[in-house]
Amino acid sequence: MSLPIQLGRWLRKPETGRPHGPRPRRAVLVKQLGERDRRRMRRHFLDLDDSDRLLRFGTVLSDERLEQYVAGIDFTRDTIYGVYNRMFRLVAVGHLAFAPKAAMPVGGATTKARIAEFGVSVSRSARGRGIGSRLFERAAIHCRNNDVDTLYMHCLSSNQTMMHIAKKAGMQIERERGEADAYLRLPAASPATLLQEALEEQVATLDYNFKANKRFAAKFFSADR
Repeated sequence: MSLPIQLGRWLRKPETGRPHGPRPRRAVLVKQLGERDRRRMRRHFLDLDDSDRLLRFGTVLSDERLEQYVAGIDFTRDTIYGVYNRMFRLVAVGHLAFAPKAAMPVGGATTKARIAEFGVSVSRSARGRGIGSRLFERAAIHCRNNDVDTLYMHCLSSNQTMMHIAKKAGMQIERERGEADAYLRLPAASPATLLQEALEEQVATLDYNFKANKRFAAKFFSADR
């Protein structure tokens, strides 16, 4: 799986003087989430309709169960990624959970102590931009840099988004009774992957702070009227 440094495309200015053709896509900036994002994560998951909840969790979770899921996320154990839109709304969440290799079906495929499982949800308003794949790429880089060489996904076979991500990444996919297990063997970390992860997080953090300050200013001046 090739994960080149992509900061160049983020920092390039859009071409001018092009009257025809599609507009360039806005860069997808993926940021690691923490405790202060928990409230927005809760809103993101509660906004998912029944079909989206089924695809994300394999069952239609109630609002109460979703709130329990978000409240139970341990940011010191797992790694959570998110994508914020221009309105500072969380539109995608990727959950990278680490576990001993014996705890997952593909544990025998690695000699490392841990493997990682990835799950992702993207709001309907943000689909079709490759956000799920970008979250997966970021998760894969993090695994490589933390001595994890097996990235695993479990989903319904009907989950076309997850199947697309798995096929695009070159994951080995096993299907049985309407469900699918996919896993990817990752190469070891390198100076390039360490630099890539650090730079991507730095750029995403700058963007996050800008959007947060802009949102705060808009609320402040609106309340002051």
